[in-house]
Amino acid sequence: MATDIEIARAAKLQPIAEVASRAGIPEAALHPFGKFIAKVDTHEIPDFASRPDGKLILVTAISPTPAGEGKTTTTVGLGDGLTRIGKNCMIALREPSLGPSFGMKGGAAGGGHAQVVPMEQINLHFTGDFHAITSAHNLLAAMVDNHVYWGNGLRLDSRNITWRRVMDMNDRSLRSIVSSLGGASNGFPREDGFDITVASEVMAIFCLASDFADLEARLGKIVVGRTRDKHAITASDLKATGAMSVLLKDALMPNLVQTLEGTPAFVHGGPFANIAHGCNSVIATRAALKLADYTVTEAGFGADLGAEKFFDIKCRKSGLKPAAAVVVATVRALKMHGGAAKDALGQEDLGALHGGLANLARHVGNIRKFGVPPIVAINHFASDTQAEHELIANYCRNHLGVEAVICRHWADGGAGTEELARRVVALAESGEADFEPLYPDTMSLWEKLETIAREIYGAEGISADHKVKARFAELEAAGHGRLPVCVAKTQYSFSADPNLRGAPSGHVVSVRELRLSAGAGFAVAICGDIMTMPGLPRVPAAERIHIDGQGRIEGLF
Repeated sequence: MATDIEIARAAKLQPIAEVASRAGIPEAALHPFGKFIAKVDTHEIPDFASRPDGKLILVTAISPTPAGEGKTTTTVGLGDGLTRIGKNCMIALREPSLGPSFGMKGGAAGGGHAQVVPMEQINLHFTGDFHAITSAHNLLAAMVDNHVYWGNGLRLDSRNITWRRVMDMNDRSLRSIVSSLGGASNGFPREDGFDITVASEVMAIFCLASDFADLEARLGKIVVGRTRDKHAITASDLKATGAMSVLLKDALMPNLVQTLEGTPAFVHGGPFANIAHGCNSVIATRAALKLADYTVTEAGFGADLGAEKFFDIKCRKSGLKPAAAVVVATVRALKMHGGAAKDALGQEDLGALHGGLANLARHVGNIRKFGVPPIVAINHFASDTQAEHELIANYCRNHLGVEAVICRHWADGGAGTEELARRVVALAESGEADFEPLYPDTMSLWEKLETIAREIYGAEGISADHKVKARFAELEAAGHGRLPVCVAKTQYSFSADPNLRGAPSGHVVSVRELRLSAGAGFAVAICGDIMTMPGLPRVPAAERIHIDGQGRIEGLF
């Protein structure tokens, strides 16, 4: 069996102008990056804004495990499946971060015969969007310290500067630092730190902005710190907005690539779903909806994180209304949620599988709480048995009231998802969707977080110390109470404890910190031990990545 990289290299890619033409994008709208990648200027597409929107399909998943679920692979496979059954389809994905590419998770371009290509470029520097976001973020950080150095006319309290620096790499040593050492000419020493670029508020703004004017307005609202009398200081106060916008101008155009089967795909923006809102850009999603009858997009990690934020943040802020949701699961991952050991996942174990179905059931039930009809996609592995497939299908039909479709897109590409594609079309066209966010804007921030914890995580409630509770009250008093809440927590569990698999209930979610992302338009609740700057594993993927004698990149998958 060929590996992912062997399959990608064997593919005959179509010139990007041909891919664009099939999507109704004229050559005048393309800004090519080589032969197979282009940025798209939608202003150059005739009658673009007046076109009706197609159907939006969300692909999400059960809580991730080391066994693998294949959400991106399924997103790509479903897009190809829809194309195969004659539907005009586009895919909208996030750009991969260099952090996991060189860390533990690897690339994020799909796998097997369900990939977006060219894989190496997508997983590495791509079109430089992340570098632009990193530069814009750190420009603001530099202007903050420069303002303090040259007299601090805004009276920023150095103890209350909240704007950290970012880089797109896992580096735990930079989580907490002291900056400006070395004498008076280097500025005033203070505690500082780094987050990973994908957790940056600039990344969130980039992905939620509807156009360039909205981008500029959002950047100006970024709060970088406070004065001693607790007056908020913004990027607009520092006159940083214009320069930051200039750095992001070209990056804001969505990136067009293709699947192995030639289905057009936008890959644009890339916030993590465990520490950010986990969705590709609104601009790319809206462009795909104008160009295609069906747009297939994904939200990061399990539905408790990615889908909840897709619904409660992205859809709330942009007016998007999904027509259906696909919940991806694997037999292997479900058995792991049911207590099976990782080295025993290749053996039939109906008891563990049945136990793990509770995780799937909660995710399916959660999707319905937003008024979106779900369907389950079982990403097939060679070790799966007929009895295991039948157990899942019967449980889904009899206990959850949803269909479970076996998908073989890794091995067969779009041909392996035709049945799923037909079922998704029927679901999307049924008119069953009646989307609503989980909570209203009028709820307090504490009530919103408590609602998420109880309704989505199955928790008894939330807890926080006096300092964090005071921060909730402070944001409410400052007029930010109508914002949605973006939860940063472990992706491996409904709880804040990564070791609690399955569908735990009755737990309490501990809130460690509450951050304001005024430009993005949400508050970030940091829960449990989650870090906004990940570290590398004991054996990082970077140790295996190299260039062979023929100049080809090895080890990236």
